[in-house]
Amino acid sequence: MPLAAPAMPTGLELIATLRQGVAAAQALLEDARRAVAARVAVDGRPVPRALDREQRATHGLAWLATYVEALRQVAAYAQRLAATGNFGEMEDLLVRIGAGEYLAQIVGGIPMSQGEIVRLSDIGLNAAALAARMTPAVEHLIASGNTAARRARLVALMREQSDTTVGSCALDDMLNAIREEMRSFADERVVPHAQAWHLRNAYIPLDVIAHMAELGVFSLTIPEDYGGMGLGKESMCVVSEELSRGYIGVGSLGTRSEIAAELILGSGTQEQKRKWLPKIASGEVLPTAVFTEPNTGSDLASLKTRAVRQGDTYKVYGSKTWITHPVRADLMTLLVRTNPSESGYRGLSMLLAEKPRGSDEQAFPVAGMSGSEIEVLGYRGMKEYEIAFDGFEVKRENLLGDVEGLGFKQLMATFEAARIQTAARAVGVAQAAMEQGLAYAATRLQFGEPIANFPRVADKLAMMAVEIMIARQLTYHAARQKDSGRRCDLEAGMAKLLAARVAWAAADNAVQIHGGNGFAVEFPVSRLLCDARILNIFEGAAEIQAQVIARRLLDGSN
Repeated sequence: MPLAAPAMPTGLELIATLRQGVAAAQALLEDARRAVAARVAVDGRPVPRALDREQRATHGLAWLATYVEALRQVAAYAQRLAATGNFGEMEDLLVRIGAGEYLAQIVGGIPMSQGEIVRLSDIGLNAAALAARMTPAVEHLIASGNTAARRARLVALMREQSDTTVGSCALDDMLNAIREEMRSFADERVVPHAQAWHLRNAYIPLDVIAHMAELGVFSLTIPEDYGGMGLGKESMCVVSEELSRGYIGVGSLGTRSEIAAELILGSGTQEQKRKWLPKIASGEVLPTAVFTEPNTGSDLASLKTRAVRQGDTYKVYGSKTWITHPVRADLMTLLVRTNPSESGYRGLSMLLAEKPRGSDEQAFPVAGMSGSEIEVLGYRGMKEYEIAFDGFEVKRENLLGDVEGLGFKQLMATFEAARIQTAARAVGVAQAAMEQGLAYAATRLQFGEPIANFPRVADKLAMMAVEIMIARQLTYHAARQKDSGRRCDLEAGMAKLLAARVAWAAADNAVQIHGGNGFAVEFPVSRLLCDARILNIFEGAAEIQAQVIARRLLDGSN
């Protein structure tokens, strides 16, 4: 197997070629957008019924746009590294392989899932339209990017630097310091116990959560005026990655606090901010999100749980499902219908519902609230519940923003941050899978040598690393957009869409590398497979995510 680095142009030449390739891909995307719009839009606005009828084309457009943005962020990553003198051999290989492979998939077919490959012909582009955009830069990147020699060299470097977090070296010193602190915590307090917690379906211990609070996990993005650290969403990404690399349940504890803090900070009254934000930041209060209902899923307009006002109190009636960590939560962000005469979104309100902490013995020690656990394959450590409300009381003063009917609008304002964080969690799970696969392949001997020496195994490891790098860049880009104050629902959706697929592919391939041992529950990689699967479903299933992205791309009023 060749280990010598192949001859390659300088970093600056590569960056120039990447820019040209991105420009060609962007032009192809514009061609595709016009072709799909001709099928589904009237006067520049997509027609819902047509969007549904043409889902393969519209979702294919969303995936194509995600790939083009991913390529743009890979080029920007290479440029940042070159500017600081950090564009080394491993980074060069990651970028070349990634750019070549993603351009090749754009030309030949993008996998939306294992059995759904969307091709340009599905989107309305013929061979002539593609040929018009096949510039020399695109042809060069496809031909010379993802080659056997480059993949082999990349894996050789990975084996020499097994602790490499691919795609993170363009971050600043503060974020790198945060990463190191969180990685040390995860390696010491989480990784040694994660498999046992998973197998026992046990709660993450409260002393671990307390340590997370001391490290500032719950206070990262809360302003300093309310007891937080006042950092940006990029820091949230780094923390979520590293904690999820240890165990997705630990990484996801921060999501509950992030959603609650976003809701209160963006829509709460001053009194609500002063009361709740410092307690969330310190970890004194553990929140949970209570939105989904048994028959609604993504269709929140059909939500039926109602809150009836009686004086200074709301009484809540109805059912919720897939509620994460509700037993030990102190605060529920509870989406209810306060005006039953208003259909759709307009009658919804958000309540900040206080409750006492429960336990396995007494899950919900409060009147008007009961529940049953939903047993799950993975994503354990917090436990999922279906909850029934029958006269559960919430103080009138805990109506978010002190105005009824704004619940859906308030919730939508949090989705950008939630999806960025979910993308970061997916990157962390993918990183863990890559590390497990690499470690096993380097030590597992077959036919007298490590299985990492065999190309089909090495190729899997190489593509894990490449796609993790790409998903990281897309996720960080979305976070930076959010930190800048710009609308980023498109970027956040793309990051979540791609990173979830990358996590599942990495976990699946890591199991394959382990062979039969990957199917054994004693090996952590079996847990990673279960944990990775949920990422394509929650915070907007992949199909819903693609629909949202397509609608944004096709809406001429945006």
